[in-house]
Amino acid sequence: MAKTYKRIVAKLGTGLLTSGTEQLDAEMIAALAAQVAKLRSTGCEVIVVTSGAIAAGRERLNIGDADQAASRKDMPFRQVLASVGQSHLMQIYDSAFRRHDIVVAQTLLTRRDLSDRVAYLNARNTLLALLEVGALPIVNENDVVAVEEIADAHIGDNDNLSALVANLVDADLLAILSDVAGLYTADPRRDPTAELIPVVERVSPEIEQLAGGKGSAHGVGGMVTKLQAAKLASAGGTDVVIAEGRESKVLERLMGGEAIGTLFPATGDRVESRKRWMLSGLASRGKIVIDAGAAKALRSGGKSLLPAGVRDIEGSFQRGDTVPIFDDEGLRIAVGITNYGHADALAIRGVRSDKIAEVLGHEFGAELVHRNNLVVL
Repeated sequence: MAKTYKRIVAKLGTGLLTSGTEQLDAEMIAALAAQVAKLRSTGCEVIVVTSGAIAAGRERLNIGDADQAASRKDMPFRQVLASVGQSHLMQIYDSAFRRHDIVVAQTLLTRRDLSDRVAYLNARNTLLALLEVGALPIVNENDVVAVEEIADAHIGDNDNLSALVANLVDADLLAILSDVAGLYTADPRRDPTAELIPVVERVSPEIEQLAGGKGSAHGVGGMVTKLQAAKLASAGGTDVVIAEGRESKVLERLMGGEAIGTLFPATGDRVESRKRWMLSGLASRGKIVIDAGAAKALRSGGKSLLPAGVRDIEGSFQRGDTVPIFDDEGLRIAVGITNYGHADALAIRGVRSDKIAEVLGHEFGAELVHRNNLVVL
């Protein structure tokens, strides 16, 4: 891990920011702010993706029991807590960073902000402009409007949000800091023989099985979402580390090349912006399932997806939509912009390319997804 990181995204989890309690730990936030300030003093650009707004809302409304808040079903109580807590959370951040003469910039995002290509570029330009003027972007999902009733608006957790932000700004490193030390061979809370895995070269199905279930009582994400985030960000060319945020000077030590937590090295070269947007999957529609031969051709690199290798088409999508591509074992292996809508794709699945016009009565190309519009995971 002897790399020089110039731009990092630091994701700070609820369990870390509350130190496992029912309220924000201002001293912990101050300690993390001091680390960020130290990195910035060396010329490193930092973006913080934060959780904690809902915990801050519980504190401000004097609702000490997380289970009590979770039991409220008479109103969108999660959004109420986020609305109350977001300003309180930012006040604490502002106070912590003001001591280091750092101006913070609140940035709230939703799935809708990132699923549209133009909005995606606008968000990217804003974050990069904030870095240029020396402000510290502090990003959170806009839980106040990201409700389930608004279709497809909710990203779901700040682990995945941090990966989307890392891809958005071409980060060199994504540091996911929480109250867990990394990925273990088993749940260390239940199995005393569990061992920390220092490096994961690829997030395989076997690795995903190690993630187990839910996270801490105070957060939304668990190890499952952290692995999802690691897979997404590393595929976009960003190194990812999952580490214990309460480790002394953890960010400084990571920047110095020290092995802490679990490292997920970037699985490919830096992906250009358009393909990063495709990779995010936020604008994805439907599903394409391909056979083993087609999967091998895609994985080998430089190959387009032809209709002959398609086994099944699921869901609805239009020509020009971004569609995830799965192998016949259910593993998502790629995402691409399709040349055909779902009805046409279903009609030509398994068909040789020279028969497309005969089957459909028209043709938009020999490929279902051209290699220039394809990102392999």
